[in-house]
Amino acid sequence: MNEAANSIPVTVLTGYLGSGKTTLLNRILSEDHGKRYAVIVNEFGEIGIDNDLIVESDEEIYEMNNGCVCCTVRGDLIRVVEGLMRRPGRFDAIIVETTGLADPAPVAQTFFMDDDVRAKTRLDAVVALVDAKHLPLRLKDSQEAEDQIAFSDVVLLNKTDLVDAEQLASVEASIRAINPSARIHRTERAAISLPEVLDRGAFDLQRALDNDPHFLEHGHADHACGPGCDHDHEHEHHHEHAKVSDIHDTSVQSISLRAGPVKPDLFFPWIQKTTQIDGPNILRLKGIIAFDGDDDRYVVQGIHMIVEGDHQRPWNAGEERESRIVFIGRDLDHEKLKRTFEACQA
Repeated sequence: MNEAANSIPVTVLTGYLGSGKTTLLNRILSEDHGKRYAVIVNEFGEIGIDNDLIVESDEEIYEMNNGCVCCTVRGDLIRVVEGLMRRPGRFDAIIVETTGLADPAPVAQTFFMDDDVRAKTRLDAVVALVDAKHLPLRLKDSQEAEDQIAFSDVVLLNKTDLVDAEQLASVEASIRAINPSARIHRTERAAISLPEVLDRGAFDLQRALDNDPHFLEHGHADHACGPGCDHDHEHEHHHEHAKVSDIHDTSVQSISLRAGPVKPDLFFPWIQKTTQIDGPNILRLKGIIAFDGDDDRYVVQGIHMIVEGDHQRPWNAGEERESRIVFIGRDLDHEKLKRTFEACQA
C-alpha cells in the first residue's frame, strides 16, 4: 500500500458468460482516453477465441488459455505481469479479463501474494458485469455468478434494455443482497464512462470512505447511473427495502461490525485467527481501525486467508475514532465475530 502512488493499477473484469465483458473491453480499447493498457485475457478451453473477438488496437494483449483460474493460472499471471514490469513506460495500467466461469478471488489474490508483483502493481478494482435478463437463472445454477458479484467493487448491471422496470428493480435488489457495498451502474451494451470503472481506487477502502463517509454504516454506497440513464430516479431506491423473501435467497452475507478504539496486541491475533479459521468462507473483508493511542487510521483488507493493512492518514479533528470492519462471505457466525471483535477494544 505504501508504494501505491508509483504502482501500476490493475483492473480485474469478471462476470458470467455472456454478461458483456468483451464488449466493455472493446470500449476500453477503442475509446480515445489517452491511456495505454496491457490486457491479459484468460480463456476457458484449449482454443483461444476471446482474443480474436477483441478489437484491433495498439494495446498489448496477452492470452492465457488454460481456463481454470487457480494455481496454474496464478503462476502464469505472475509470469505475464513480471514480464510487463520489465517494460516500464510501455503502458499505464493492466486489465485482466477472467473467464466467465471463474471465481475472481485467485486473480485478485495474485496481487497480494507475490512480493514482486505486489511491489509494482496495485489491485485497483474488481469490476463485475451482470446480465440483467439472465441473472436470476444464473444465481440458481451457478455459485460462480454469485461469487463474482460478492467479490466486486463495481457492478455493471448490463443489458437493462432487455427487462422491464420491475424486473430491473428485482435484479438490483438481488445484487444488493449479495454485496451491499458495491457501486452499481445500470448499462446497455456496457456503455459506461470509463473513469467509473478504471483507475477507481475502489479496492482502497480509504477512497470509498472519502466518497461516502457512512459507507460502512448503512451497508451500501450510493447508487450511481451510467451515461444516458433514463430510469425514474423518483423510485430509484424503493426496492432496497424489499422483503428478503422477495430477493434471491443468497448464501452470501455481509456483516458490518463497529467498536471503539482497539488494542493492536489483541486486534492482530484476532484478525489472523479469524481469517485462518473462516478464510475459505471470507470472500472479502475491509475495515478502518482506530488503535488505542495511535493518531493514524489503520486500513485493513483481505481475501480469504490473506490480510494486509497499513496506516493511511491521521484522524481528523472532530472525527470519531471508531473501528469499523465489514466481512462478505458464506456461513459466517455474526454473533461470534461481533463478540470477539468487541473483545479487542481498549
